[in-house]
Amino acid sequence: MDATQSNESQSNEPRSNEPEQRLNDFGSRYAQAWCSHEPDAVAAFYSTDGSLTVNDGEAAVGREAIAGTARGFMSDFPDIVVTMDRMAVTDEGTIFGWTLSGTNNGPGGTGKRVRISGYEVWQLDADGLIAESQGHYDVAEYARQLEHGVHGAEERGRS
Repeated sequence: MDATQSNESQSNEPRSNEPEQRLNDFGSRYAQAWCSHEPDAVAAFYSTDGSLTVNDGEAAVGREAIAGTARGFMSDFPDIVVTMDRMAVTDEGTIFGWTLSGTNNGPGGTGKRVRISGYEVWQLDADGLIAESQGHYDVAEYARQLEHGVHGAEERGRS
């Protein structure tokens, strides 16, 4: 089953046929998949040969590789929460704005709490799945939070 199909765990309420509402529903379910601790649930939102690139790094191509990328974040942040901040359709593609929060308690983690916002630019395929995602977030701020926590000096005093 892919992410465009509903399953029994989702609401049985009728879905709007309005494109904006469908897109918001898709984005909300995508964020929920990141919170599920099931990497394959994230990968199901992508076409079988879809790709996910984070900050111009090497692309994860195919659902197995995308699940591997998701698994890494889920491992690094066992309490990961991803929220959808916004959805928009632009000339670049579909924009999924997000905020990730969690504690870096995974293997080799710093134990620091992180809250970072970013966005993905999606190209959707004919089936409404993500064919390509270009993810972006502030790497320097992420590194600072991994070292000092989301509140910096305040959090160091509590550690």
